[in-house]
Amino acid sequence: MTHEELRSTLHGELLEPGSAGYDAARIVWNGMIDRRPALIVRCRNAADVVASVNHARTQGLAIAVRSGGHNVAGYAVCDGGLMIDMSQMNSVRVAPGLDRANVEGGATWGDVDAATTPFARATPGGLISMTGVAGLTLSGGIGWLRGTHGLSCDNLISADLVTARGDLIRASDSENTDLLWALKGGGGNFGIVVNFEFRLHPIADEIMFCAPAYPEEHARDILPQWRDYMATAPDEVSGLAEFSTIPTDPAYPEETWGRRVLALATVYDGPADEGECATRPLRSLGEPLLDFSGRTRYRVLQRIYDGLFPKGRDRCYWKSTYLSGLDDDVIGAMINRLAKRPSDMTYASIWKFGGAVQRVAADATAFGDRSMPFMLSLDAIWSDPADDDANIGWVRESWRDMQPHSTGRLYLNFPGLGEGDRLVRDAFGAKTYARLQQVKRAYDPDNIFQMNQNVLPH
Repeated sequence: MTHEELRSTLHGELLEPGSAGYDAARIVWNGMIDRRPALIVRCRNAADVVASVNHARTQGLAIAVRSGGHNVAGYAVCDGGLMIDMSQMNSVRVAPGLDRANVEGGATWGDVDAATTPFARATPGGLISMTGVAGLTLSGGIGWLRGTHGLSCDNLISADLVTARGDLIRASDSENTDLLWALKGGGGNFGIVVNFEFRLHPIADEIMFCAPAYPEEHARDILPQWRDYMATAPDEVSGLAEFSTIPTDPAYPEETWGRRVLALATVYDGPADEGECATRPLRSLGEPLLDFSGRTRYRVLQRIYDGLFPKGRDRCYWKSTYLSGLDDDVIGAMINRLAKRPSDMTYASIWKFGGAVQRVAADATAFGDRSMPFMLSLDAIWSDPADDDANIGWVRESWRDMQPHSTGRLYLNFPGLGEGDRLVRDAFGAKTYARLQQVKRAYDPDNIFQMNQNVLPH
């Protein structure tokens, strides 16, 4: 099939270099990523996805799949291949019983929240509304509701996807059950999901967001108190301890500009009155420099970080590791490393796991073992390409320094730039990776889908 024959079969649009809209379509969130596909198909329905996959396979073109384009490694776009842009397939339909939602494969979490929260329902998403549902879910999905309802992938009921052979199939508890297991954390290795079916949960009309920001120089005193509070907090409390810098911005008091802080960003999934009481201890662990706490609606909460991470502006290198504990020695080693971060735009976050996340058996999903109590995410952000080596080097050195305190695994939505021969194997662990290989051989034996956290078929 020629490119023109492909164009004639599409309901959506086919873009080539020089086409109006081509450059806008190939831009993804990480400003470091500058790739040029030979073709971009802006799909409007599952038939467009099927036609695109078949064309790429027969023409020997690499395939990249774009949902929200938010993965830091830039997997959503390729050089010289075919980019399947799902962003126009973004509808969300809430079932009449308000217990489920069907979400198209190109939707963002903002699309989901806009459709579900008017019914006082939500399903666990991420922390930024512009993140694609597909990428986040397929590699796990860690967000504010994890303590009560687990990861995004834990709430996946079924999925419709296009396989490497161009077939449209369903994965559920009764059909292709091995595939459903693999989609719950195994990444985009097995096909292109065109529809997700999620479980919905009630969400309070108003919830509590607790976010005191303490001076970073007090972190050695604050972090142990935060750790001890989180150890006994109820499932309704999910949060992270985040190192950052107050920007030079009129939105903040001038005397705080440039100050490095440790913010204890925490959400209570329940009535705001209960949440305000439950999280109050976090606001009195010392003297906050600023306090961003307040009652809010869940949909508003999901957008508060959007402005800090604009599409395509900044250069980013994010890498994560699961920590086996957070004793005082680990805290000290971490603080020493974070103090040397070269960019004041950088974030570093310690995520606490517990509750519903850890009640899922290790073999129930491809996400695997849930016993890790914490995750450290090193999120370097900077503007000048001349600073690439300094920032990437800092993340890699810091990551290596923390490995004695790690479980050896990492979160594949924060994979650096996806480099390292053993990155994916180590992230899953040997047993889970071997099982994923079996599923990969069944649905994509030729590794057509490899622009992802790739599981090799053999």
